[in-house]
Amino acid sequence: MEIELKFRPMLTPPEMLSLGIFGGTYFSRLVDHRDFPESWFRDLDEALYCSEKYESTVNHFRIKAGQTQEQWEAKGWIHPDDPRGWFEWYCKYFLGRRHSDDKRQIKRWLAFCGPKGRWRTTIYRKIRTAGVDIDQGRIVSPRIQQSLLHWSYLVNDKDYRKWLLEVK
Repeated sequence: MEIELKFRPMLTPPEMLSLGIFGGTYFSRLVDHRDFPESWFRDLDEALYCSEKYESTVNHFRIKAGQTQEQWEAKGWIHPDDPRGWFEWYCKYFLGRRHSDDKRQIKRWLAFCGPKGRWRTTIYRKIRTAGVDIDQGRIVSPRIQQSLLHWSYLVNDKDYRKWLLEVK
């Protein structure tokens, strides 16, 4: 199966922005939000996407999550065409751009939060261990859940039930 067929992000870039990601700083430097559709930002407070200072309170899970730009660069995760990393790549992919970096970025997404992704598996294991309903799962490891949101994934009952069947 082609790798692109496995790539099924849960949320669109505008949905992710409206929920609260990257402490509101994503478009504060290196990438101009005006390079993307105005409709993505029309009803959003600038604090959700263009803040100079990282504010965990604008994040959906109200917690700081993720690594710094410098850490991303040091790990070689940045392609010169997308200096802000995966989310910038995803925004452009969502808008129809196809690029030589697509396969690598999709593999990263699959490894992080795809059906067998490390952090998706980790959060469902933690929720099961905590013995809470999926609706209460929001209280379990909010940092992991915020990181998953940065990759266009939210914990949900359908995926949790499927995961439970697979691990039994």
